[in-house]
Amino acid sequence: MTYPLFATAASGLEAVVAKELKHMGFETQTELGRVRFEGDLPEIVKTNLWLRAADRVKIIIGEFDVYDFDSLFEQVKALPWDQYLPLDAAFPVAGRSVKSKLFSVSDVQRLTKKAIVDKMSNVYHRQTRLPETGGLYPLEISILKNHAIVSLDTSGSSLFKRGYRLEKGDAPLKENMAAALVELTNWHADMPFLDPVCGSGTIPIEAAMIGLNRAPGYQRHFAFEDWLWFDPAILAQAKEEADDVQEVAQKLTILASDIDGSMIDIAKLNAHQAGVLHQIQFKQVAIKDFRTELKHGVLVANPPYGERLSDQTAVRDLYRQMGQAFGQMTTWSQYYLTSDLGFEKAFGKKSTKRRKLYNGALRTDLFQYWANKH
Repeated sequence: MTYPLFATAASGLEAVVAKELKHMGFETQTELGRVRFEGDLPEIVKTNLWLRAADRVKIIIGEFDVYDFDSLFEQVKALPWDQYLPLDAAFPVAGRSVKSKLFSVSDVQRLTKKAIVDKMSNVYHRQTRLPETGGLYPLEISILKNHAIVSLDTSGSSLFKRGYRLEKGDAPLKENMAAALVELTNWHADMPFLDPVCGSGTIPIEAAMIGLNRAPGYQRHFAFEDWLWFDPAILAQAKEEADDVQEVAQKLTILASDIDGSMIDIAKLNAHQAGVLHQIQFKQVAIKDFRTELKHGVLVANPPYGERLSDQTAVRDLYRQMGQAFGQMTTWSQYYLTSDLGFEKAFGKKSTKRRKLYNGALRTDLFQYWANKH
């Protein structure tokens, strides 16, 4: 059976997710916050296992226009719930409503839940309440401009939770955001890679996983594993195929440094958990002391942003040090993510290109400095 699906993505990363899906052979349609595609059960498993920049993979159970609560109830009830939910399914309903007549999210959720219960009670001939003691089937009703999409989340916890992060720093970058930053560069596995403010190591770890062609979801659990209609052999086979395509012999040149030695220890722990510790050269070093003879590499950094005014002077001083240390590395392409629009001035050089991205709810810019062609 082929399902209508979509992968959710942070604002600004939809194109990255679409590119990943196209690389897997899917035809896609990009919308704000999501990329639509179609696939069967093995493809649902494959996308959950392999998507690096997405948040979740969801099955669209139904979509329709809705302008009043009676219509919402009837249209939700008409959906084929018995194809997805067994009698004992636990099915929490999350809700969102934007620029719609039905603006009360709690009422939208309550009525959606009631309509599903009604349908299930009829199908399974139950007069009493449904038990909801079985596997978890996370549902969402999302209404945008009076158009509703009812979906079932196949991923469970967000796909950024790879399963390797044992510890984190103060302002960690989510794993899928880190992977997207690497994918937005021109880096290939045969080029040097550097993160000079690596913190808990997320960016270099994601780069190593990309370089080794390692499936990012290999170590985690997915919601679909608890579903009665899911065959565990599909996941086992997908993992076997992931093992086969891993570039285990690939030698990577990935440098990761930080001024804080305790962060380097945490980064090493996380890299070990991800199985890429030996692919990354970790070092405690201040920006101003950084030196390398390597050429034609890619630098990706998520430096502190100086959100609080009291931190801004120190942060801009760090950007200035970055400009001095890395401004000479003209054969390297360099990418800096920050919410501080004063970055270029402090760095001492105007970027080749800027890209707007959201790090969580925070608007940030990716300042890109492309390498000289010569």
